[in-house]
Amino acid sequence: MPRLRLAHQQLPGVTVIAVIGEMDAANRAQLEAYIAEVQPAPPGRLVFDLSEVPFMDSSGLHVLLTCATNCLKDGGAVHLAAVQRMPARLFELTGVMVHVPVHDTVESAITAALAS
Repeated sequence: MPRLRLAHQQLPGVTVIAVIGEMDAANRAQLEAYIAEVQPAPPGRLVFDLSEVPFMDSSGLHVLLTCATNCLKDGGAVHLAAVQRMPARLFELTGVMVHVPVHDTVESAITAALAS
C-alpha cells in the first residue's frame, strides 16, 4: 500500500497539513487517521498544502470534503493550497471549488483561513 508522507504545523489560529504523495483508496485510512490526530477539537481552521500531491482520486477527495463538512459544522473552515494540475482537474470536474476555497499558495490559504 503506498503510504503518504504527512506533516503538520500548528500556527496561531490555523493548522497546516502538508500531504506528500498520491492520495487514493490505498492510503485513505492513513490520511483520515492523521487528520483526526492533529485536528484541534473542536475542528477549527485547516489548510491542506497539496503542492506535493501529483494525483488524487475520489477517495482522497472524499476525505477532504468530509473534513471540510466537519469543520464547517463547528464554525471552522478548510482551505486547499498549491494544487497541482491533476488534482486541480478533479476539483474542476466535481465543482469542489464552490464549496472549499482553493488558493495558489500556502501563504494565501493561511491568510484567507485566518480571515474566515
